[in-house]
Amino acid sequence: MRFTLGLVALMALVACAPAVPDSGAGVGFQNYDTYQRDKAAREAALARGVLPPPDAVSSEPLSATGQTTAGADDAATIAAEARAALDAAAANSGVAPLQASPSNPPPAVENAAGISQENNFDAVGAERSIAEDAARIANNRAQYQVVQPEAIGSRPSDVGPNIVDYALSTKHAVGTPVYRRMSINATSKFERNCAQYPSADQAQLDFLRRGGPEKDRQGLDPDGDGYACNWDPRPFRNAVRG
Repeated sequence: MRFTLGLVALMALVACAPAVPDSGAGVGFQNYDTYQRDKAAREAALARGVLPPPDAVSSEPLSATGQTTAGADDAATIAAEARAALDAAAANSGVAPLQASPSNPPPAVENAAGISQENNFDAVGAERSIAEDAARIANNRAQYQVVQPEAIGSRPSDVGPNIVDYALSTKHAVGTPVYRRMSINATSKFERNCAQYPSADQAQLDFLRRGGPEKDRQGLDPDGDGYACNWDPRPFRNAVRG
């Protein structure tokens, strides 16, 4: 009795379940029976070595992007445009472009004087023998001269004062009063006369020639330190110490 009731309930549930629509499709988007027939036909054709008809495959080659390549006319046009671009570049730079091909090897790299062959044994051996090379070395040695050093002449004593000697003979700092100066309008005279010299070295040299540091008729050393127009002896002293 229980088995009968369960069977009745199961049949009721099956009757209430929604029906699955039959699309009629098997594999892909076609009927399964049609798919099986087409598959069998393809396998039979391949077994017999039958190829697809000529109109089923395009005869145009594909490029790397999957597009058909240009025809002969298009290729000629592209080649002409490339040659025109190279000619324009050569006209602008003044250097003709190199035509790269197996029959046109690259030119040899040479400098203005050419490539030296002194380190190439085969090249040197073709130019002269070992005996000739030894004679050349001996000739060069025969022309070698040793120049002996000569004594430097003494400096004449009548050439006038020397600012280097004067800088080394002094010890006091710039601005230290050593010599007595008395002058009216010393500042204006100092500025006017020092402006006539291109450098402080020239002013100091002329100052010494005119009797300095004891005398200062031009007013180049108003503070009496013995240094005209703010000339500084320290660079010369430091050079000797270094």
